[in-house]
Amino acid sequence: MSKVKLAVFASGTGSNYDAIIQAINHGKLDAEVSLLVCDKPNAKVIDKARQNGTPTFAFDPKQYSKKEVFEAKIVDVLQEAKIEWIILAGYMRLIGHTLLQPFEGKMINIHPSLLPSFPGLDAIGQALETGVKVSGVTVHYVDAGMDTGNIIAQEVVYINDETTREELEQAIHKVEHKLYPETIQKLISRGESS
Repeated sequence: MSKVKLAVFASGTGSNYDAIIQAINHGKLDAEVSLLVCDKPNAKVIDKARQNGTPTFAFDPKQYSKKEVFEAKIVDVLQEAKIEWIILAGYMRLIGHTLLQPFEGKMINIHPSLLPSFPGLDAIGQALETGVKVSGVTVHYVDAGMDTGNIIAQEVVYINDETTREELEQAIHKVEHKLYPETIQKLISRGESS
């Protein structure tokens, strides 16, 4: 039986891409990353994808007249690769209707807070600035809003008065790298969508 085909979308270093690849290599995630989509042609995640033999579609949004145009191109690339699930892993763009509609219920994101608290950019900084004692990680379905889709899984990370930004980032990444592959496996094994 062929494995479920995932496309990972990332904009940066690709630590969650790494975690997904590791989970696959260790038999904890029964899928394959068939495509990496990246909106930053010089991002480090592209090198990681090459090293792992993952086909890559990297693009510069500024080369397109509008979001609908590059999203239509992405949809073509995804359909050509027969992608079944889209896994957002540090992809720093709001998804538009053009991309969302054909993959609705088959697109998930990971966010470094306990949503609905601290959506959007720099959730870790927002948590520290507010002085909360609990933050964490959320995996959720993607909808047209900013981190507003239905929540699938959450895990808590505790913060104390001495916690530095670096320590909180490390703690959250550690949870992300375990929770995301586990959640993806649960979803694909149930064949579930929102």
